[in-house]
Amino acid sequence: MIRICALILFCGLTHFAFAQHYTVSGTIKDTGGQPVPFASVYVKNTTTGTSANVDGKYALKLEKGEYLLSYRAVGYKQQDQSVKLSGNITQNINLSSESYTLDNVTIKANAEDPAFEIIRKAIKQRKVHLNEVNAFSCDVYIKGVQRLKGAPKKFFGQDIQKVLELDTNRRGIIYLSESQSKFSFRRPNDIHEEMISSKVAGKNNAFSFNKASDLIINFYDNYLLENTLSARGFISPIADNAMFYYKYKLVGESKENGEIVHKIQVIPRRENDPVFRGYIYIIDESWRIYNTDVYLTENSGINFIDTLNINQQFTKVKDIYMPTNINFQFAGNVLGFKIAGYFVGIYSNYNLEPKFPKDFFSGEILKVTEMVNKKDSTYWTNNRPIPLTADEQINYVKKDSVAKLKESKYYLDSLEKENNKFSIGKLLLRGYSKNDRYDKKYLSFDPILRSVFYNTVEGFAIKYGVTYRKDFENRRSYSVRPELRYGFANQKLTGSLTGSYYYNPLKRATVGASFGNGIFDLNNLGSMTALGNTINSLLYEKNFPKFYEKSFASIYTSRELATGLQGNISLDYSKNNTLTNSTDFKFFDAKDREFTSNNPFTPGAETPLFPTYKSFSATASLTYTIGQKYITRPDGKFYTESHFPKITVLYKKGFNNLLGSDVDYDFVKLELAQDRIGLGLWGYTSLLVGAGKFLNNKSMYYPDYKHFAGNISTIFPPNLRKFQYLDFYQFSTNQQYFEAHLEHNFSGFFLNKIPLLRKAKLEEFIGGGYLSSPEKRNYKEFYFGFQRLVLRASYGFAYDGAKKLTQGFRIAYGF
Repeated sequence: MIRICALILFCGLTHFAFAQHYTVSGTIKDTGGQPVPFASVYVKNTTTGTSANVDGKYALKLEKGEYLLSYRAVGYKQQDQSVKLSGNITQNINLSSESYTLDNVTIKANAEDPAFEIIRKAIKQRKVHLNEVNAFSCDVYIKGVQRLKGAPKKFFGQDIQKVLELDTNRRGIIYLSESQSKFSFRRPNDIHEEMISSKVAGKNNAFSFNKASDLIINFYDNYLLENTLSARGFISPIADNAMFYYKYKLVGESKENGEIVHKIQVIPRRENDPVFRGYIYIIDESWRIYNTDVYLTENSGINFIDTLNINQQFTKVKDIYMPTNINFQFAGNVLGFKIAGYFVGIYSNYNLEPKFPKDFFSGEILKVTEMVNKKDSTYWTNNRPIPLTADEQINYVKKDSVAKLKESKYYLDSLEKENNKFSIGKLLLRGYSKNDRYDKKYLSFDPILRSVFYNTVEGFAIKYGVTYRKDFENRRSYSVRPELRYGFANQKLTGSLTGSYYYNPLKRATVGASFGNGIFDLNNLGSMTALGNTINSLLYEKNFPKFYEKSFASIYTSRELATGLQGNISLDYSKNNTLTNSTDFKFFDAKDREFTSNNPFTPGAETPLFPTYKSFSATASLTYTIGQKYITRPDGKFYTESHFPKITVLYKKGFNNLLGSDVDYDFVKLELAQDRIGLGLWGYTSLLVGAGKFLNNKSMYYPDYKHFAGNISTIFPPNLRKFQYLDFYQFSTNQQYFEAHLEHNFSGFFLNKIPLLRKAKLEEFIGGGYLSSPEKRNYKEFYFGFQRLVLRASYGFAYDGAKKLTQGFRIAYGF
């Protein structure tokens, strides 16, 4: 037995010794001597290969032997070259421009271009090609580079050259990252990726967020890039309805690997439709995609950048063509920052008949282990499939050495010495921070000016806090925050202490506690911001929010129980007191208006809304996101946006005679919500539906009621849950309720067709809300408006049954 084991070991070592790899490398240029960026180099009839870099340089490692290499680039004639490897060799290649002929095509005057019929056949086969691969696995290498081509000298007072480490012309690489992964797919939408190595320039301990699934763009789908660069997405040139959006022109035909390939120009029928421009290459008879070379512009409706070019090359794997080289190149100008860059993905070593173990696919779409970013320069030199350019090499060396310096205690201490300098102006406007990055300790003082506010209960008041945070490895941390609040009119000082410990990022687990006393809004969902109320009170003599005092102690914990299932438990004890107005000071006296009392039900008289009482309650909730996907990294678990609803179940119990508690109630709630449901060209819809009931309400007081997110101000922060015309307090309930909110954003579907409004990139939306409870049956509101980024304006109507209650403008901001 020992001899057999020794023989097996010897054979393995012998194989290892002789399985040495050699490198064939060189530069790929065109016939004019110019580099051909991102040309692909593959062993013919396989998916073993690589890509050239932006300078046309390539390097491919292979075992000893003879190979036929195929050199390809979109727009160039494929060149096959045989090599014999018994050592490292250099092989430079000159690709000639592809000549597409129309020798076999007859085009008559005024007749339809032959490209239309080719596209019709490709559309007819679209679903076949979309679904023909049931599963596959492959190796993926991703490289991302972002450059600044120009920038302003200063931005918010910061020297851009120093902050971003640019040259004297404020140019340079601001992001450089590489990753290698094993990617697996199973229809209809199961994916799993395990990152093998990761490198980010200037961030020695960082993990790349590269994902193979982000680069895979499938033109067999009807809509592409939905909810990324545009909410509406873009129409594929071979989508079912593509003929309505595109015109086509047959540029010519060529023969590749024994098959006829049609080069077809895709042309928008209308300048501002969400469509691509460029060329798509279709294989004759099978009507498959062979290459794509298309781009999007601002006219197509992309956001954040000006142009995006998408270049794909497909390689035959058995009888199916799979993408092997995918390249995204982009450019734009944002606030004076001229950006350009690319992401390239090399997909190799396909297996179209993988045998996945049981439960291989779960919610985890990307797994990043702790050693992924620990690979040294020798590893990358031997395993990087795309050679670095000269400036990329310099960027790695420079930024990696600077990163090591920035991790030293000497550097961090010197940095903190400058950052921790105290100034009155800083404390007033931005707050003051005293940090120790080396020991990962952070102390921050609130900005004083933002802490000052006014209301009629406290008069001018200040709410001021200091937050201390200590970070540990892998994103564990704890924080402590003492806070004081003082009203100058009612001369009441309150204070609290809150602490939390984030102890398990992989389980999104937190435990916390707080105690003290404070002044709180009677509506526990909040009514108006302190600044908004200050402005309304002092300038317009409108005091919308109503307050009460609460002495409290609470503890809570939150933890992920399963993928997508978050559990929360809290215990709360409080002593609650009513408050009255202490001042009627205002800057301007409105003759037709007076401040109302602090009781929302008796605005003309200061009557107690409830007696002083004690409350002890427990709340438990479960929130489950259907089909939740996530990324696992050593520093935590990161959820991605789900395409399915989120369901919340909550139960709250008020205990009677426990710790002197005066309450006795049981409340249950069920809620379903989903944000940004993509509807293709029609934009996206968001919805929230909820219902609840007090199973027992034997002893309750107003703060314990179920409250609703109302709004009666013209300017407010947006929230789908918020009713835009509903009173903050009048319709809270201690019985049962049903509410629903629905909003649809057309993402410029209509406005994009109006020339004068098109450049503004406005998005039109409509929405509505519904509430029914014993206190407010069949309340409805409807609104419509426009938005651009974080600002929106709308006009709406509110009804009580069939009776119109109010109407008016609303302005929302999302800063």
